Amino acid sequence: MPKLHYAELWRARAIPTSTRKHATVTSLAPAPAANRWWIYQRERFPLLAHGVLIAAFSASAVSFSGLLRGGHQVPQLASYLVAFVSSFLLFLQLRIADEFKDFDEDLRHRPYRPVPRGLVKLRELAVIGVVGAIVQLALALWLAPGLALLLFLTWAYLALMTREFFAREWICARPITYLWTHMLILPLADFYATACDWLRAGSATPAGLFWFVALSFCNGVTLELGRKIRAPGDEEDGVRTYSRLWGRKHASLAWLAALIVTAACAIFASVKINFTGPVATALLMLLGVAALLVHRYLNEPVTRRARMLEHFSGVWTLVLYLMLGVVPLLCKTMEVHQ
Repeated sequence: MPKLHYAELWRARAIPTSTRKHATVTSLAPAPAANRWWIYQRERFPLLAHGVLIAAFSASAVSFSGLLRGGHQVPQLASYLVAFVSSFLLFLQLRIADEFKDFDEDLRHRPYRPVPRGLVKLRELAVIGVVGAIVQLALALWLAPGLALLLFLTWAYLALMTREFFAREWICARPITYLWTHMLILPLADFYATACDWLRAGSATPAGLFWFVALSFCNGVTLELGRKIRAPGDEEDGVRTYSRLWGRKHASLAWLAALIVTAACAIFASVKINFTGPVATALLMLLGVAALLVHRYLNEPVTRRARMLEHFSGVWTLVLYLMLGVVPLLCKTMEVHQ
């Protein structure tokens, strides 16, 4: 599942490998109440790292929609605000859903995580998720009531993901199927964020939106692959990683291929807003860096090399969305005012 970590858009490995391998529930006792939520966010949903990526994601979606509508005016601040808060809460709900879905498995194989070790309780996370849903719905009704329908559609898919589409054993036995079915939440989140602009403006769905939504799906695959490629010494029993399932070479090449497909979608999207040159230049340069990182990881499969793939995925995501929404909108706005 995407964990923003769109959707794991973006999961940090906060506990060192040595701790993960030897930790027990008792050795990682719950922290004092005043600190436990800070510890939880640090380990499972880093607010700053996730916030930056989600801000770029949501701002790009709103800006791209505004550019497609053909106007030179910056979309309303309310659209940016609702897109960001709603997206942030959605990714938080994805994390919470994961805690419920993976609880039994975490208890067996990953007792160092906050929930199985007793730092926070599932019912506390459930309350946060419900409160977040209330905020999302209130914001949707305030900005544009039609957003509520898209919100319900996104929630429905999230619920299916949480239940593993009522076929847990079947889908978990098929890594590729598991991957693409769980990444489909990202186009839904992206489409909702764009709707905060075009639906608020009373416009129909802008032509050309397909490639932007498609790149969110492909980029979600990139993020998911990147965070599940590890060094041999970091592999854990009961933890499914692509480096273990497919081998380091095939997993890292799959990650590189996902980057290339994402770049292709981004270039097609950039054509729709007449910003192809800067987007293609930036992404091609980053693809060269990615190829170098894969080469170094395969030649020296150690922790720091593996983590570079995950960290690069975050940098790639930030540049990707800024170049497809915020930067071209600012450029066009400056041209108009010259």
